[in-house]
Amino acid sequence: MSFKTYDPQIIESKWRKRWEENHAHETGDALVKPKFYCLDMFPYPSGDGLHVGHWRGYVLSDVWSRYKKLQGFNVLHPMGWDAFGLPAENDAIKKGIHPQVSTQRNIGNFKRQLTEMGAMYDWDREVNTSDQEFYKFTQWIFLQMYKNGLAYRKEMPINWCPSCKTGLANEEVINGRCERCETEITRKPLVQWMLRITQYADRLLADLDKLDWPEKVKKMQSNWIGRSEGAEIIFPLVGIENSIKVFTTRADTLFGVTYIVLAPEHPLVDTLIKPEYKKEADGYVAESMRKSNIERMTQVTGKTGVFTGSYAKNPINDDVIPIWISDYVLMDYGTGAIMAVPAHDSRDYEFASVFNIPVRQVIAANSQDTSESTEELYTDKGTLINSGPYSGMNSEQGKEAIINKLRKSGYAEPKINYKLRDWVFSRQRYWGEPIPIIHCKNCGEVPVPEEDLPVRLPYVERYEPSGTGESPLALIEDWINTPCPRCGNPAKRETNTMPQWAGSSWYFLRYCDPCNSQEPCDKQKADYWLPVDFYIGGNEHAILHLLYARFYTKFLYDIGAINFDEPFTRLFNIGMINKDGYKMSKSKPNCVSSDEIVNKYGADTLRLYKMYMGPPEQDSDWNDTGIEGVYRFLTKVWTISMKSLEYNPVSRPDVVKETHKLIKGVVERLENQKVNTAISLFMSYINYLAKEHPEGLDKDNLGKFITLLAPFVPHFAEEIWEAMGNSQSIFKIGRWPMYDTNIIEESTIEIPVQINGKVRDTMIIERNASKDEAIKKAKSSEVIKSYIKGNSICKEIYIPQKVINFVVKQK
Repeated sequence: MSFKTYDPQIIESKWRKRWEENHAHETGDALVKPKFYCLDMFPYPSGDGLHVGHWRGYVLSDVWSRYKKLQGFNVLHPMGWDAFGLPAENDAIKKGIHPQVSTQRNIGNFKRQLTEMGAMYDWDREVNTSDQEFYKFTQWIFLQMYKNGLAYRKEMPINWCPSCKTGLANEEVINGRCERCETEITRKPLVQWMLRITQYADRLLADLDKLDWPEKVKKMQSNWIGRSEGAEIIFPLVGIENSIKVFTTRADTLFGVTYIVLAPEHPLVDTLIKPEYKKEADGYVAESMRKSNIERMTQVTGKTGVFTGSYAKNPINDDVIPIWISDYVLMDYGTGAIMAVPAHDSRDYEFASVFNIPVRQVIAANSQDTSESTEELYTDKGTLINSGPYSGMNSEQGKEAIINKLRKSGYAEPKINYKLRDWVFSRQRYWGEPIPIIHCKNCGEVPVPEEDLPVRLPYVERYEPSGTGESPLALIEDWINTPCPRCGNPAKRETNTMPQWAGSSWYFLRYCDPCNSQEPCDKQKADYWLPVDFYIGGNEHAILHLLYARFYTKFLYDIGAINFDEPFTRLFNIGMINKDGYKMSKSKPNCVSSDEIVNKYGADTLRLYKMYMGPPEQDSDWNDTGIEGVYRFLTKVWTISMKSLEYNPVSRPDVVKETHKLIKGVVERLENQKVNTAISLFMSYINYLAKEHPEGLDKDNLGKFITLLAPFVPHFAEEIWEAMGNSQSIFKIGRWPMYDTNIIEESTIEIPVQINGKVRDTMIIERNASKDEAIKKAKSSEVIKSYIKGNSICKEIYIPQKVINFVVKQK
């Protein structure tokens, strides 16, 4: 041991070099041991690098990976880069350099920071979605989807970002604005590549039940898929040999229909507009086309619309009802037409109020209410009224009876509908995977032969968006012009590129076999490693990335490429880090540089503080005082460890007992993702030693304590482990310690410690501890100290074996 005092910069540099020289983080290919696949959502290499807010998820995944390695698992803990797409290209445009250059620079900086973090990433398995050996198989997967009828082209009005100058999927539009640049989007008709994700809607919904995911994420995906059981009802047109189909989940309200509404894009719009209404209607349709679907669904101003001059007939009672056009109806949901029941739908009610359309109540709150129709809004189910022979039935009975009646006469058919739309898959940008399709005048769409993959992205000086709806690739004549693989005649390559989600939808598979040039991943290796056991990332990917990755996985399973149909067994969402009341961001003055903190306190201090600052799934506030406290704690551990090695005290029964209690508590907290309270246990243990045994620990208990601490502060632990006389890494020869319940006994209990009634910490105390003993131990907690510091305690409450509560008055 050459370091008498704790010097994190020297120690951490030494161990990073040692790990690299010894290939310490390489994952073994012997597929025999129990495996554990721990994965971070890989980052976009855009911007200037990591700030302390980014560290939280990466540290948690590393803590878990090291914990499982010490338990004897063969651990796969890889890292890579989501390098294609809008984030990287926009970053390059901002800096005025080529995206290939900026992406590599950013990757170099990110990799340096993650290495300095001490994360045990196996860099031999690093993947980069913009590397041609990777996107070769992104293109291969697209070709399989094309050959199986899941990829197709369609002209449609899409979300268009005037700033990014590209089409966006619905999921990429937030409150009517581009999720990347926050520019208000417009609508633009373009021929787009689409993926039939809707074909997997039922499976994507049903299989959520078998996932260990946060309920809020599963709920968000369920709502996005939006499965609805109902019926498709036919309304014949008056005076025209045609009809309008509507989808409804509320056939019980059919007698309350007072008008029909078509989406502005509905194919019957031109047919139905009478000459006297044409000028107004054409203007309204054109204005509607400039709005996004999200804007149309969420607009807060009054409903707008125009009358077509045409009418339809209600098939249940032959009522003649007017046909309107309004942008609150969307073409890509249901049939693009709705039967409007203003008495029982809030949007219909608002529209009817604006245009003075009758409101006819046909559902009452209970069976006793059979009064005449009112103009009040009632949206729940109930008892049918004013509904001819169906009056008096409850909603479910009435719905079934009405559908059966109309079905017999050919005016209705039971139907299941989804909010989920097919995925808009093409982008009019340069920095993305070229879509491997060739357009031939003779042969039409021709897939690039698999042996010719990858279709390489050409290097060009000018890559900025064209703004015309065409990709910049359309201007590269020597790339776009190519022989047709089928007939040999001159043809042209597809110029749109794939979205940024293409590579991230399957990258987890590539880590298992990153150098395979023949297939995305060897099936035997995929069978061993996958699915991912523990997936860590932000809640912002709840719909986009996670839904797309599940879709890709199910497709690859269906074609026999893999033997599992869900990619991520367990998902953990990381909370955000706030400072000064706002989410930490490089665009705000509240950003704390991780480099500055590491240079001052060391990576281990920052790692420990990130896990200590609060429950990892919740948002937490950055506190400069808190990180200083963690640094003091590590210095205290260092001092006690040095004393232990110097004095080599004998083992004491009370210390053995405290160590076993510590092991039990840390395991329970790690398994339940309560890592912040696990660190509180470390602090309590050290405080106990400092008071009762200032001479330190015997070698056996010191080794167990340092092993428990090692996943959190690996450089620190390695240095003490070596000082104890071990010649090999703690993560190579160390083993996670076991606890003995007979030693712990049942004389201890765990109780919560509250500040003003809110639980802030937990601690283990003797079951028969006195109030003074319990209060004293609670006050020794670093967590509790941080809440009490600078404030006055008005009251100390101890309910034996139940709870401790400090009533604190802030000064």
